[in-house]
Amino acid sequence: MDPLTSAAASGIRARLESLDMLANNIANASAPGFKADREFYGLYLTAEAADSPFGTSPTALPVIERQWTDFTQGSLTPTGNPLDLALNGQGFFAAQSPNGPVFTRDGSFRLSLKGEIETQDGHKIQGQDGKPVLVDNTRPVEIGSDGTVRQDGQDVAQIAVVNFPDPAALSKRGNNYFRTDISTMPPISGPQAEIHQGKLEAANSQPAESAVRLVNILRQFETLQKALAIGADMNRRAVEEVARVAQ
Repeated sequence: MDPLTSAAASGIRARLESLDMLANNIANASAPGFKADREFYGLYLTAEAADSPFGTSPTALPVIERQWTDFTQGSLTPTGNPLDLALNGQGFFAAQSPNGPVFTRDGSFRLSLKGEIETQDGHKIQGQDGKPVLVDNTRPVEIGSDGTVRQDGQDVAQIAVVNFPDPAALSKRGNNYFRTDISTMPPISGPQAEIHQGKLEAANSQPAESAVRLVNILRQFETLQKALAIGADMNRRAVEEVARVAQ
């Protein structure tokens, strides 16, 4: 494959990956606590290309080296629901799933029949003691900025807010959950974030920005398609010219 065609094909592949990532950001623009994904571009140089003869230009192909999650703060939106909690600052709520602990910024919680605070998927929210937060579901619940849960003026539990030395090591597991190997990177407890009751953190993926990026990617895609067509036409003409000379 000639350098023009290979470079254009690599560019199209990278833009397709960007489109998939951008489509996921747009689809979750209304999901509470959602953190957008971004791409990091690089150039790929094969070992064969690096050993190309002196005086020639090896082909460097554009690729997406990795995706990374943007953990910047989303805006806080009042809801009036006492079980909606938003984090202002760095940190995550900890929940226990059937496959182990998960972490989330989505504070749209509910009460189970037993009075346990849980996520919309039924994962129990953990307290500072590592146990589920249990309340009396017949009485109002007040939650302070430090996570202290009160009923009738009495402290009944404290919701855990944890952080990590390197949030980039967290991996997405769907439904706004993150996971990591806590044996190698245990969470850090502490007041990294304040809890706001009756509010939810909006996604940090802005629809207007995503729409602009989508248009730019589509234009780049069209340009690369034209480059592919030009490369194919050049190859066809080269074959035809060789055939004429051989006659």
